[in-house]
Amino acid sequence: MKVGIVQFPGTNCEYDTQYAFEKLGAKTQILWHREAVIPDDIDLIVIAGGFSYGDYLRSGAIAAKAPIMTAVKAHAQAGKKVLGICNGFQV
Repeated sequence: MKVGIVQFPGTNCEYDTQYAFEKLGAKTQILWHREAVIPDDIDLIVIAGGFSYGDYLRSGAIAAKAPIMTAVKAHAQAGKKVLGICNGFQV
């Protein structure tokens, strides 16, 4: 299994998430919020917690408009898995 972990400015547990999945035997890749494409070999996308963009408007509002989120939506619509943790769930 390969896990893609989305990183926004203000995300603060992406490396903890990466560590946990690697301890379970998964391969991981950090996905920067400005990327518009998710690699085809990603089985699960994790939107990690923290305070994306400092939660300046409201939780996840700015992050929801980031380029990576179009790819995350397409990933989910294709029947693939997405996990949101804390603030990542609010995005």
